[in-house]
Amino acid sequence: MFTGLIQETGQIAGIEQVPVTGGAARTRITVTAQNIPGKLNTGDSVAVSGVCLTALEITSGRFSADLAQETLERTSLSRLRQGSLVNLELPARAQDPLGGHIVQGHVDGVGSLVSLEKLGDREDWRLVLEIPPDVARYVVPQGSITIEGISLTVAAIARTQVEIAIIPHTYEVTNLHALRAGDPLNVEVDVLAKYAEKMAHKGAAGKLSVEELVRRGF
Repeated sequence: MFTGLIQETGQIAGIEQVPVTGGAARTRITVTAQNIPGKLNTGDSVAVSGVCLTALEITSGRFSADLAQETLERTSLSRLRQGSLVNLELPARAQDPLGGHIVQGHVDGVGSLVSLEKLGDREDWRLVLEIPPDVARYVVPQGSITIEGISLTVAAIARTQVEIAIIPHTYEVTNLHALRAGDPLNVEVDVLAKYAEKMAHKGAAGKLSVEELVRRGF
């Protein structure tokens, strides 16, 4: 489990195809960073721009991780190139404060950056992104959402377009400042919204509506 509070950004140092015996080659990325690699052991989980990956080949200042084909197809990691910036976070420990919200590192869909603009003479930024319709139903104003692994608060939503206020600190210490309009963005909704939906449907199971009673002749 993660919290969506980015600990540092890393840079993609390499992308290669690693042969797999009896199967198709897998994509392996190598990430350089100042602090995170020194805290990892082989097999540990690490969130890379909101995607939970397994750390491999850890050396001083770098680590690698393999990307399954499904990961490439379902996340923004498919756009990575050498030099790309990625957001990094280690899993939360039991004693850590939950400063963001519960983030699983399981991407629900890929959105698209519409714009990221500074708000007049203020220091804040306005992020606008388009998200998939099947993801939008879990997003509400003032609710939590994870974008590229960053825990953020929704300012407004109109159908599938989401608006988020970005403070200067978040803009500076994440990969947001390196993104451009049209870039894909990893989106993970608040898992509590999914549980609430499931419980609501379960609670409705077995209950008869007025329409159903009329249809049955009551």
